[in-house]
Parts: sequence; C-alpha cells; structure tokens
Amino acid sequence: MARVVGFDQHPAQTLRAGEGFSLAAVDPDSTPGYSGNKDDGKLLLAEMDDELSGLQEKLFAESRFGGTKRVLLILQAMDTAGKGGIVSHVMASMNPQGVQFKAFKAPTDEEKSYDFLWRIEKEVPAAGMVGVFDRSHYEDVLIHRVHGWASPDEIKRRYVAINEFEARLTDSGTKVVKVMLHISGDEQKERLLARLDNPAKHWKYSHGDLDERAFWDDYMSAYQAAIDETSTPDAPWHIVPANKKWYARIAVQQLLLGALSGMNLKWPKAAFDVATERELVARS
Repeated sequence: MARVVGFDQHPAQTLRAGEGFSLAAVDPDSTPGYSGNKDDGKLLLAEMDDELSGLQEKLFAESRFGGTKRVLLILQAMDTAGKGGIVSHVMASMNPQGVQFKAFKAPTDEEKSYDFLWRIEKEVPAAGMVGVFDRSHYEDVLIHRVHGWASPDEIKRRYVAINEFEARLTDSGTKVVKVMLHISGDEQKERLLARLDNPAKHWKYSHGDLDERAFWDDYMSAYQAAIDETSTPDAPWHIVPANKKWYARIAVQQLLLGALSGMNLKWPKAAFDVATERELVARS
C-alpha cells in the first residue's frame, strides 16, 4: 500500500494572510507546507474523503436536534483558477443533502436596486449545512474597484459592511473559510488556450475572460486591498497557490477539515432506550 504523505504544516497556518501579508510574494507555483508530489496529493485527497464526509454528517445530524453551527466556504479567484475543480473534487465526498452551493453571476436589475449584500445574505447556509460561494460579495469590491464602478469612499464603506456581515455570521455559529485561489497570468493563458484547443471545453470559454486579463495588475492590487481590509481574526483570508490544481484541492480540503474539526461537533444522543429498541427490532 502506498504511503500517504500529509502536510508538514497545516494550511490554516501556512496560507493565512496575516499582518504584513504581500500577495506579490506568494508564488502561485508553490506548494507551501507540502513536500509530496502530484500522485501523493491525489492519494491524500482520496484518503481524507471519509473523514470529511463523516464530519459533514455530524454537523448535519447535530442541526436536526437544535444545533446552529454551519460552514461557509468562500471561493474567490481569477477566471480559470479552479473553483469548479474544488467543488467537484473536494466537495464530491459530501452528502449533497448537506451542501448549499451558490455561484454568483452579474447582479440582476432587481439585485442592483438593493445594497450589494442583499442577494448574498439570502444565500447564507442554514444550520447544519456546508455552504459554498463560487464568487461572492467580494466581487463588489474587486471588479468595482478595478473598473471604477464605485467611488473609493463607497469601496471603503463596503469593506466595513463586509466585516460587519461576516462578524454576524461568526457570532451566529458560522465558520467562515475564505479562500483566494492564486494563479499566475501565464498559467491562466495556458488554461484559456487549453479550453480553445478542446471542443469539449469551448462552452467554458468566454471572451470576457480575455478582456479582464488586460487588468491583471489592477486585480492583484484590488485583491491585496481587500485582503488587507477584510482578513480578520474570526474570518481570515487563506491564499492558496493554484497553478498546481492538485495542491489547491488538498489545501482547501485541509482547510475544511480543520474548520469542521474545530467546531467540537457531537453526535446527537438517542431520545430513546437503545437496548429496548434493539430488542424490538430483533424480534420483528
């Protein structure tokens, strides 16, 4: 049997954006805290599936008996960075009954008529659920800053609103896991070309992705500013190098495992006499 290579240091520590964090100093091709190779990473991902699904089931079961805990995974990234791969490879081991997934697109006219958090708050996961945001409220401080769709004062107001919103989430029992999948401009180019070279991937290509590439440096500055303003003790940012898809997947899996493990989850106690019920079942 192949030996499973684990992390030398947990991603919750190595990837956390702390004081003085510099996005420019993060190598998108690196694998912080992990000395294994691609095959090792794939084996680790599969090996931890049962633990992840078991913790998710415990979270869900607890909520059926009054538990209020929940998890919200926020995935932010440039196009092609691998958000979909995280959902399909990391979340696949979970019971769909306990997962709430929301991919945020450009806001509708109705959504634009409200404050930017209005549509976000409606999608917050219920108790016992693992929620996943593919893009999120952070679009409203990233793309709006890059294209000047909101004034600097409005962007600052939104940072404050985001921190208050996430504080309310954590106060109500939600573990917020914020992840930026960080790829390089060269890697994005290769992935876009790969989509164009494969007819089965043409549906994933958008010319808009090419348009946004022209603002790459502006986006990196916007991400740096957002991280500086909204990486808080209870809802810190984790910057995951994502040029290697396999590494990004095991890193996010570990972040979710750490979040769930730290919630002190317990199986609900039976509201009946187990021995009596077992005897009745045996006789039936």
